[in-house]
Amino acid sequence: MATTLYPNLILEALAKVRYPGTGKNLVESGMVEDDIRIEGMKVSFSLIFDKPNNPFVKSVVRAAETAILTHIGPEVEIVGNISVKQPELVPQEELPLLPEVRNTLAIFSGKGGVGKSTVSANLAVALAQAGYKVGLLDADIFGPSQPKMFGCEDARPVLEATSSGRELIAPVERYGVKLLSIGFFVNQESPVLWRGSMASNALKQLLTETNWGELDYLLIDLPPGTSDIHLTLVQTLGLTGSIIVTTPQQVALADAIKGIGMFTDEHVQVPILGLVENMAWFTPAELPENRYYIFGREGGKELAEELGLPLLGQLPLIQSVCSSGDEGRPIATDETSLMGIYFRTLARNVVEQMEARNASAAPTQRVEVQR
Repeated sequence: MATTLYPNLILEALAKVRYPGTGKNLVESGMVEDDIRIEGMKVSFSLIFDKPNNPFVKSVVRAAETAILTHIGPEVEIVGNISVKQPELVPQEELPLLPEVRNTLAIFSGKGGVGKSTVSANLAVALAQAGYKVGLLDADIFGPSQPKMFGCEDARPVLEATSSGRELIAPVERYGVKLLSIGFFVNQESPVLWRGSMASNALKQLLTETNWGELDYLLIDLPPGTSDIHLTLVQTLGLTGSIIVTTPQQVALADAIKGIGMFTDEHVQVPILGLVENMAWFTPAELPENRYYIFGREGGKELAEELGLPLLGQLPLIQSVCSSGDEGRPIATDETSLMGIYFRTLARNVVEQMEARNASAAPTQRVEVQR
C-alpha cells in the first residue's frame, strides 16, 4: 500500500534531524521553510540557514534526505529536491593595513654592497629634518644593519598597549626616526638561519604588529636582490612607491634592471619613483673639489634616462659617510656637511616624486596570492 504524503509527515521526519550549530532539531530551529510541496511521491521544500557560507549546509541536507527516506519510506522522491536559502555574503570593505601611514616607500637594490642601507638611513633622517614624520623598517632579515647605523644595537623594543586595546611593538626612536629591525630581536653575533617562510613571517610581524602611529613616510630597507621577502611585502602591503639604489658599475646596473623588472611586473605594478646613483665618484677629504670615478662614470644616470626614470640623486663616496655609520650617527645628521646637503636634496626630490605620483595615480593595491 502506497504511503500517503502530507506536510506534517514531512515535518515529523525532519524533527528527528538535529542542526550541529545549536543541537536543536530543524523544525524547532525554524529552519524548514513553509513551502513544502507534494506531487505524488515527489517532495520538495527549502531549508533556511542564517549565515552565508554555512559549513553545515551539505551535511544537514543529506541528513534531511536520509530522515525522510528512513522514517517515511524509500519510495519518496526527495534526493536533490531540497533547496537551500542563506544570506548573500556581503563583501567587507578592506581596511588599510597601516591607516595612519600616508606613504610607504620600498628602497631596494639589485645586489649587495651598493650602499642601499646607508641611503635608507640618511634619507629617513633627512626627511625627519625636513619636518616629516618618518619610520624606517629594516626588512633585511638576514643582514640587518640599521641598529648599527643608528647606534642602538642594544635596544630591545617592548610591547605597549594602544587605544584599541591591542599590544603592539614600540619602535625605537633615533634622530626623529621611528626604527624597527629584526636585529633588535636576534643575537648580533650569530647568523640568522631561517627558511624563507620564517623570514617572511618575521617581516609580516614587524610590519603589522608595530605601533607606527601617524607617519608621513614609512621607509622599508629591503634585502638586495629578489626573494620571498620582496614577494611577502607586496602581498602584505600596497606600497606607495619604490626607489632603486645602484652604483655606476656595470654589474650593479645589470642587477638593478632585474630589481626594477620585479616591481614593474604586470602582477606587481609598484611605481618606481626614481633611481639613486650611489658612490657616483670618490672625493678625498683633503681634495674636496676632485672627483675620481672609480666605479665608472654616470652609469646610473644613463640607466635612468634609458628606462625613463627620474634620477633622484648622485651621491659621492666620502670617508665620513662610512665612519659616521660605524659610529651610529648617520651623516645626514650633520646639516653643515657636504653629504648632509646631498641627502637633503635627495629627500626633496623624493618628496616631489611622491607628491606627483599621488596626484596622478590611484593607491597601489596589494598583490593577490596566486594559487
